[in-house]
Amino acid sequence: MQIPNIDPSWTHILQKEFSQEYYQSIKKTIVNDINLWETIYPPLDKVLNAFEKTPLSQLKVVILWQDPYHGLHQAHGLSFSVQDEVNPPPSLKNIYKELSDDIWCSIPKSGNLEKWCREWVLLLNAILTVRAWMPASHAKIGWETFTDNIIQSISQETSGIIFILWWNFARSKKSLIDTKKHFIIEWVHPSPFSAYNGFFGSKPFSKTNNILKSIWKKEIDWNLDKN
Repeated sequence: MQIPNIDPSWTHILQKEFSQEYYQSIKKTIVNDINLWETIYPPLDKVLNAFEKTPLSQLKVVILWQDPYHGLHQAHGLSFSVQDEVNPPPSLKNIYKELSDDIWCSIPKSGNLEKWCREWVLLLNAILTVRAWMPASHAKIGWETFTDNIIQSISQETSGIIFILWWNFARSKKSLIDTKKHFIIEWVHPSPFSAYNGFFGSKPFSKTNNILKSIWKKEIDWNLDKN
């Protein structure tokens, strides 16, 4: 499996995981799928894209989701984000609606969230690959171990990180986070099935910035339409 140019601040954490037997099993599963002509998303050079775009050394926020989008040209290794030429999926549209209501910015046309990475937001999927049109098809192949270990390492090696956990799957990761050192913002999933049950009006973006201000860190510029 191709390894991207991950930011050097992640190297000591990721190299430890790459050497584990479970990670070799993940690679074998993906290779077997490819040999069976399965299409895997995201493209293999984007599987670890989150660790290329957001340095651990600058990290402020982690937004956790379950697994990548499974449609054509959608996933590019960042949770909730899609590539520029793809229409934002329903959950992302709801995130944009709440973003607009929360911080009074325009609703972005593109679903690409890379700008948030440059604001030191880690957009992390708990499962990093998926077969085309088969959601959660790479659950239980080892990715959860990988990302659980990453979350624990972030918790142990840093302080003052804000973890945004939407939906029960993400919220199940709370036990991996030292809440004496870090902050958790949790609520329901932004899916159309649950957004009206509490996601809308939850103001996660302004709450995050208020926490950052309280610990003397620069606020996140969440406005995706600004350069």
